[in-house]
Amino acid sequence: MGVVAVVGSANLDTVYRVERIPTPGETVLATEVAVHPGGKGANQVIAASRAGADAVFIGAVGNDEAAEVLLGALSDAGVRRRVRRPDVRTGSALIVVDDSGENTIVVDAGANATLEHLAEEELDEARRADVVLLQLEVPMATVQTAASVAHGESQLVLLNAAPYAPLEQALLEQVDVLILNEHEAELAAGSLGSTDVAALLRAVPAVIVTLGGDGCEVVTADGRTRVLGRRVPVVDTTGAGDTFCGVLAATLALSSTRSHDAFVVAAERANAAASIAVQRAGAVPSIPLAEEIDELLRRAGSERGADRADQ
Repeated sequence: MGVVAVVGSANLDTVYRVERIPTPGETVLATEVAVHPGGKGANQVIAASRAGADAVFIGAVGNDEAAEVLLGALSDAGVRRRVRRPDVRTGSALIVVDDSGENTIVVDAGANATLEHLAEEELDEARRADVVLLQLEVPMATVQTAASVAHGESQLVLLNAAPYAPLEQALLEQVDVLILNEHEAELAAGSLGSTDVAALLRAVPAVIVTLGGDGCEVVTADGRTRVLGRRVPVVDTTGAGDTFCGVLAATLALSSTRSHDAFVVAAERANAAASIAVQRAGAVPSIPLAEEIDELLRRAGSERGADRADQ
């Protein structure tokens, strides 16, 4: 079993369902409200665990009821925990989701902002992992430290550059796979004076751009491959990108190679998982199990085989 270490955030999400997301100055009435465990780090590590990895979470929550909900969700998903408990409020997010499944999110970092100066036992978890997955909801210095330690141990370092922030060269030098959505990819390529995501290969060995319902694109020095999306009924896109990242990390941790083809296979599995997640409400509640993902891939493979036989 491959080991995935996620250094990142944990938030308690309050989700309001509305017919449409309000414009500035406008008030709309919610049709329902729900509270779910979330946060990019917690979402991603749970996705990695459910996808078959031995997953460990390095993060921080407060000493409050919200923290107990998050710790319970991690335990229920089989995630090992290396979690700090500072005497501050747990991170939280306010999420508004409309009838098309689109969302807007406001995050209060809370305890996540205290995840600084990683202790030796926290860094040891990163050293022991096959893949280290990072995002940007915790202090940038912490992301840099974790990436540097893991890269020095020859681990595969994945960075999901979200929420987007300018990326220093010193950080990118420690990253093996940079994961961005279309908007983030434009910003990152633009920082290098280009409109083409391939320009990012000057900074990192591999780039994966998620394209929502249109799938994703894998770009390395050995090629540029489009993974087609699946047209499915969308209930809630919250956490779909995190599901993609966690399943990608788990699949790469279980792989014996780091080739372009290995990245494409991992992206195909991650894309399948995200297509399941968007058909469900909530971040953590929507994340599929390995059996669901692999069954979807088996069905898709059988359908393609049948199509070829009919031609």
